[in-house]
Amino acid sequence: MNPKYSTAAKTTITRNVNRLDADTGNVYESVVILGKRANQIAVEIKSELNERLEEFAVSGENIEEVYENREQIEVSRMYERMPKPSAIAVDEMLDGRIVFRHTEVPAASAE
Repeated sequence: MNPKYSTAAKTTITRNVNRLDADTGNVYESVVILGKRANQIAVEIKSELNERLEEFAVSGENIEEVYENREQIEVSRMYERMPKPSAIAVDEMLDGRIVFRHTEVPAASAE
C-alpha cells in the first residue's frame, strides 16, 4: 500500500469550506479540482491493487481449482480499510499538495 495515502481521515469529518476555497477563491472550482484529483488517486490505487492481486491469479480455467488464499484476502481487506480517494484529495488540498493551473480560453474574434 502506498504510505502517502494512509494519512487521510478514514471517517467522515466536517470541513471548513473557507479553507477549501482558499487557493482557488471559488468553492465550485475547488470541488472540480478535488473530483479530478480523487479520480486520479482512485486509478492509482486500483492499478496498485491489481498488480498485487496478479500474484494470486490462477492460471487454469477450472473453477474447481480455485481455493481460498488468506494472503489475497488480507491484501483486499487492507485496501478496503484505506481512506476513500475523495478524503485523500481533500487532505492533499488542505495541505497544499495539489497543483492546478487555469487554462486560458482564446477570446472569439468579432468579425
